[in-house]
Amino acid sequence: LAESPPLIVVSIVLPERIKQFCRGIKNSAKSAVPPIDCLLSKPGMRARLVDGNAMADSVCTEVCSEITKMTSSGRRAPNLTVVLVGDDPASHIYVTKKQNTAKRCRMNAQTIRKPSSISQDELMQLINDLNSDPTVDGLLVQLPLPNHINESTICNAVSPEKDVDGFNQINIGKYSSGHSVGFIPATPLGILEILKRCHIATFGQNVCVVGRSKHIGFPLATLLHSDRKYSELCGDATVTMCHRYTPSDQLVVMTRHADIVISATGVTGLIKGDMIKPGAVVIDVGLTKVQLPCGKSKLMGDVDFDSVSQVASLLTPVPGGVGPMTVAMLMKNTLEAAKKRFRLCREHC
Repeated sequence: LAESPPLIVVSIVLPERIKQFCRGIKNSAKSAVPPIDCLLSKPGMRARLVDGNAMADSVCTEVCSEITKMTSSGRRAPNLTVVLVGDDPASHIYVTKKQNTAKRCRMNAQTIRKPSSISQDELMQLINDLNSDPTVDGLLVQLPLPNHINESTICNAVSPEKDVDGFNQINIGKYSSGHSVGFIPATPLGILEILKRCHIATFGQNVCVVGRSKHIGFPLATLLHSDRKYSELCGDATVTMCHRYTPSDQLVVMTRHADIVISATGVTGLIKGDMIKPGAVVIDVGLTKVQLPCGKSKLMGDVDFDSVSQVASLLTPVPGGVGPMTVAMLMKNTLEAAKKRFRLCREHC
């Protein structure tokens, strides 16, 4: 009998980035079965809807559990302080919601109200006093501010260690560098948390972010394209950013090509069903009050709900999608601020 040829075994060592891509594809398969408790299915609708209220309740329950452990060990509860200037009705609603959620999470919460006539110097002095107050962990100044006050100056006056809104330029610089992450604005953080809890893989995916605002579109696009080896919040996605000067025909091309579409423009009905790739994930961040012919008003998003819900696989409704998660992630940022301050105190005190 002729001898069989020797068996040759070839070992191929894949580069680490290819291994990561394979893991990303594997994680994409998991996204086919998101957690049922935070998703809603409706007859005749292809897309499943993200129940932002249920998801936010889960986040707040986790925050509350951690705070209970903190207080049980003898530490004080985190403190969230909000400075509210003027009488803007929407701002008052938002601040009340934040304060009520903070109290539900067993945080200490306070609102400092100032008239719209306050000078910028007076407001700066108040912020400096709160920066120096060791009992304040999270500090935010509710926007918008009166026209005579420079918002950028005020945001940068808030200590980066207490800047739970993530608007201070030091925190912006940290996540923009891709090498360090400080506090991230609550809305982008909430969107990333939605993708995470619904097991939506971003690695190697095409993401279209519509809207380039400094507090939503810009940080979101920055984090989604950044390298995850520096932070688990980074997405390793291929990101396209569209804005008001993107030609409408090109906007259609970009959104049709995307696996994930995130729109934050405030233009109602901008994103329609024929602009979405079948099975894509659509996150609607828009929130606009529209007057109906009957005289009543309705909150609407950027997405044409009726048409997009027949094409997308996952969709955040308006209201009840991204909004509740924004408030929940503000609570999480405040908890993180308190934990960081405790660690620093333990190391240096």
